Amino acid sequence: MNSIILLSALGLGNLFLGFRRSNRLLLPVMMLILGLVLTVNFLDWNQGPQSFFSGMLIVDNFSVAFTGIVLLTALVLVPFSQRYVLDEEANLAEYYSLLLFSLVGAIMLASYNHLLMLFLGIEILSVAMYVLAGSDKRNLRSNEAALKYFLMGAFFTGILLFGMALVYGATGTFELSSISFAVQNPVNESLRPMLYIGMLLMLLGIGFKVGAAPFHFWTPDVYEGTPTFFTAFMSTVVKTAGFAAFLKLLVQVFPAATAQGVWLPTLTAMCVLTLLVGNVGAVAQTSVKRMLAYSSISHAGYLFIALVAFNGALEGASANGIMFYSLAYSIATVSAFGVLKLVADARHREDYAGFNGLAKTNPLLAFSLTISMLSLAGIPLTGGFFGKFFIFIAAVENGYIGLVIFAVIMSMVSIYYYLRPIIAMYMRDADDETAAVPVPVTTFQSGALLVLALLTVLLGVLPGLLAGVL
Repeated sequence: MNSIILLSALGLGNLFLGFRRSNRLLLPVMMLILGLVLTVNFLDWNQGPQSFFSGMLIVDNFSVAFTGIVLLTALVLVPFSQRYVLDEEANLAEYYSLLLFSLVGAIMLASYNHLLMLFLGIEILSVAMYVLAGSDKRNLRSNEAALKYFLMGAFFTGILLFGMALVYGATGTFELSSISFAVQNPVNESLRPMLYIGMLLMLLGIGFKVGAAPFHFWTPDVYEGTPTFFTAFMSTVVKTAGFAAFLKLLVQVFPAATAQGVWLPTLTAMCVLTLLVGNVGAVAQTSVKRMLAYSSISHAGYLFIALVAFNGALEGASANGIMFYSLAYSIATVSAFGVLKLVADARHREDYAGFNGLAKTNPLLAFSLTISMLSLAGIPLTGGFFGKFFIFIAAVENGYIGLVIFAVIMSMVSIYYYLRPIIAMYMRDADDETAAVPVPVTTFQSGALLVLALLTVLLGVLPGLLAGVL
């Protein structure tokens, strides 16, 4: 709760103080703000469930852990906004305020205990991202991305709201534990079909937010058109918060329906389809940015495995698997998009050929991208390997061996497209016209890339540091 208050106050203050011409000062200030909020967030660790707004928000270890992930992701991502710092026309104060407000929405998704707070969290997060997706007014692709994201988002928000209305009509409450009780002890059996339809619509609405198939069709175009800095934020923070909300909904509202076999087939089908579409779609891409968009879809599929195998509590193997995977995925993805942004800014291209010879011209960028690609592929000694390992173990323990085998096959497919930029950087020569990618060692960006690489390797070498936290 302290994190929400701090982020809201700092976001509003940033807007009203009008630091429009203080871009160089805003970057370190923003990093200090996020570092402060991250520290304050962990003061609530092991303090027991704390209720706010008449029980509509609950702060516990689950919400603190996922809030920490989104805040850490934002902290290591902010240095890559340095291009906007140097652009005198960039409204950096507005960009940063929107990012702070979107973090408020993400934290609400990890802490909600009432469907109203779920809706508010999604909308606060989504509206900020709609604006940021179209923030590059000089790029028609950015305008197209914002329009597509807004129209699709509004459509699925309607679906989500309609589902909430049906659930309320069948149970008479928006509070999670009360809905769960009504699911297990229905007052009127004739309302059960209404309840199940409402639940299904809610699953579809949240499935859109995390980019799950078959509701993924907006992802490649929106990710490609959105400025890369905000694409990285969308790919990590939004997905982490969405799956935290998904897990709370399944654990606290739907367990009885899941036990009756109502939702497991639906979730399993979405999981398989998401893995298939994400990995096969990524293979066919020639743009690294679109490849990372399809990669984001595929990683939603791996997270769905943990949702399928959840054990009915916000702790244990599934919850820990989602937490660890979200952290490892977010760190590697921020690094990948960070390098892509630096290369695209210098060479003005986002295809694989744009990375040719990067290992010779800038070894730091090549090394950082290599670590991130290996982690996303799930190669041992990286955080991504143990992220998949923990999720697969949770699924096997619950009897989903066939699903794990399919996921392993899809992981093998992913190695092909994750190795392509590595091959381009180390095994191909740059064209004579290819520009160098200058990144001074003293910049925030270089420091962020080194920290991200170190964290990725640390999670792969010492996964026990976070295993079993929840």
